[in-house]
Amino acid sequence: MHFDIAVAKKKPETSHWLVSSIASTASSEALHWSPENGSTYHFGSRSRKPQFATTIPDMSFGVLLRRWRAARHLSQLDLALDAEISTRHLSCVERGRAQPSREMVLRLAEALQVPHRERNALLLAAGYAPLYRQTGLDAPELEAARRAVELFIAQLEPYPVLVMDRYWNILRMNSGAKRILDLFPGCESVTPLNGPRLVFHPNGLRPVIENWELIAAHIIRRVRREAADNPSDEIMERFLEELLSYPAVPSRWRMLDLDGSSPPFLTLNYKWKNATLRWFSTLTTLGTPLDIALQELRIETLFAADEATRAVVNRLAEECFASQSSEPKHSSQLPCTT
Repeated sequence: MHFDIAVAKKKPETSHWLVSSIASTASSEALHWSPENGSTYHFGSRSRKPQFATTIPDMSFGVLLRRWRAARHLSQLDLALDAEISTRHLSCVERGRAQPSREMVLRLAEALQVPHRERNALLLAAGYAPLYRQTGLDAPELEAARRAVELFIAQLEPYPVLVMDRYWNILRMNSGAKRILDLFPGCESVTPLNGPRLVFHPNGLRPVIENWELIAAHIIRRVRREAADNPSDEIMERFLEELLSYPAVPSRWRMLDLDGSSPPFLTLNYKWKNATLRWFSTLTTLGTPLDIALQELRIETLFAADEATRAVVNRLAEECFASQSSEPKHSSQLPCTT
């Protein structure tokens, strides 16, 4: 297992939002706060058993295959060459005149770069059992991955690190992230919460973002791109519609072209007291995931974009250490680092 910075083909752009200390899940599961394993903060079900997850539109395999081919802008000839099959056979499969084998379904899904969750949907549509399971990050089967993630985010202290799922719901955060979030009280009142929602909601972080319109337009571009890249993901489509429906969101953002491209380097600027905290972010993914939850994991790190922000980050960490060293330890006390 290794970590790769997500810069490969068709990868989304770097995200630029700060999320709250409470997260929501797409399945509306209960939230669990437990400061375990040092400075790591956990969210989501703690007793989830491994399951085979999928999105299952009411479509035949041929229809689903054509939608994925269109989303990847491939002709039948292009896909046939990539999958090393004949165009005649591919045409028959798309029209429902030929039944693909399980191996053929997986070969086509690989050629189309279909995510694991949607590969399960393709298998089911073709009449086969799903292959990829979704396991909670706290499950014993993922202990090695969990330890790697916790080590990774702890080593980046005192900078904020957020571990998120496919829809930007927080699964883990380090103490650096918690300290920065504590500078902006009240965001937890916006529920359910995730990163983009906090940026757009008027009661979230929106009032303290100096360059809100630039950041928000960037987020809309990214969510729209991810929705277009995955034609089976209705949740992402609804999430995009939610963001566009918030107050004072320009109507022109509903169009595909959002006033040109973003600058080459975008910072997220927060107003705090009489200063401005400027951040840029990196996005990291697991390099060889076979589990759906691991494939959809996003680890975002916020780095200081100027010396003033770096000084604030270091001072907050020092104050936390000083406070904990001068006070008696309690079982409920949150550590400054792992």
